[in-house]
Amino acid sequence: MIQHHNRQTNTGAPVFLSKHAISQEVLFERAAEPYSEFAEKLALLKQRQQIFAALPVTKRAALLSEFGSRLKAKRAELARMVCEEVGRCLRECEAELDKSVELIHYYSHLSPELLAHKTIATQASLSQVRFEPLGVVLAVMPWNYPVWQILRFAVSALCAGNACAVKPAPSVARVTAALFDLVGDDLPFIPAWLAHEDLEHAIADADALAFTGSVETGRILAGYAGRHLKKTVLELGGSNAFIVLPDADLAQAAKDACYSRFRDAGQSCNAAKRIIVTEAVAEEFTGLFLKECACLKTGNPMLPETTLAPLHSEDLRNQIHGQVQDAVANGAEILCGGFLPESKGWFYPATVLADVNPDCRVYHEEVFGPVAVLLRARDAEDAVRLANDNPFGLGASIYTGNEEAAWQYAQKLQTGAVYINRHTSSDLRLPFGGVKASGFGRELSEFGLYEFVNVKTYWQK
Repeated sequence: MIQHHNRQTNTGAPVFLSKHAISQEVLFERAAEPYSEFAEKLALLKQRQQIFAALPVTKRAALLSEFGSRLKAKRAELARMVCEEVGRCLRECEAELDKSVELIHYYSHLSPELLAHKTIATQASLSQVRFEPLGVVLAVMPWNYPVWQILRFAVSALCAGNACAVKPAPSVARVTAALFDLVGDDLPFIPAWLAHEDLEHAIADADALAFTGSVETGRILAGYAGRHLKKTVLELGGSNAFIVLPDADLAQAAKDACYSRFRDAGQSCNAAKRIIVTEAVAEEFTGLFLKECACLKTGNPMLPETTLAPLHSEDLRNQIHGQVQDAVANGAEILCGGFLPESKGWFYPATVLADVNPDCRVYHEEVFGPVAVLLRARDAEDAVRLANDNPFGLGASIYTGNEEAAWQYAQKLQTGAVYINRHTSSDLRLPFGGVKASGFGRELSEFGLYEFVNVKTYWQK
């Protein structure tokens, strides 16, 4: 994930500044609010949270469901905003909105059951476990999925009776403002237009922290949260391994690897980034993969024929190109792409690097753009070793005809999720999160619901 970048904060100049991903036209701008102003909103939000938490969970779920209906009605408008600000293909942005609406209805339906008191037999006449809210959850969110990632943490937190305050990424402020226009007055859910230097103060004044973003920023914010003893969930990105074993369906694996690596212009933490192929099938797979890559079409992300959209910013493109150049300088070979195009917008071609070794930055770093790293493994055990030889631990895929063996290898992978014969993704019904430098805690499913609750014991003699 990419680090947040704030602009000036003490002069009244725009801190939150949205631009069109291709034309660079300014779409939205506003200065950060003074902390004193946010503190007043936070105090009011805490009062609203207590009233909201006192509602039956069925009523909270119903209010969220109404919000989901309003979001669905604005699907086309918000998807277009995301496309313009982030740069992703319009159909990908529409899919983000669809998944966000589905998430709201998922938790609205299940939260009454999942949050029900659990009576446990002990020597007491009555003993229970209850799930009670923590209070106000402060979230610091990234730009790449500006609707989905806000709602991914917030919907479950709200169902549990918490209030939520969200500091959005500065470069997607317009779509954030539009999203919160739909929230209404019934949900304790507000934007936090904070300057970066005010974040520690805000964390201290809140009751918990959710962060999705870069490792560097995550370390800083986790340090603040630790200093003030605040519950924290961190999703810090990934460098997912995509393992191809000799008995895999190579054509399907090549197709899935191309889709996973280059969807959303490669700007997804959960994408396949390191493609690890066993020597026995490396040449055949590489040929099939390059053929799939050659079919990608760069262009206006609003057009249905476009399959590779521009990157979000010039800084991001420069960072990715620097990683590619470093890899070449350290012995890697460019099989396709690897150059800066002259077209308007921050486009970067689908790039495939072979002969990558530990001296290359891309071997260790997350590459947040359309660059695939090909690694060769001697056998399945060596493929697992290469997959684990990385700071990140979000997800991994294993492609093989032997599913029984795949489950054995999956247990050896140091990740939060393993997908067998499918590229990594997220499912509302399953927990999402990682280990190592990918962070800690989980979102989605019942496990994500329980992250921001006080699991409280009751015992009656």
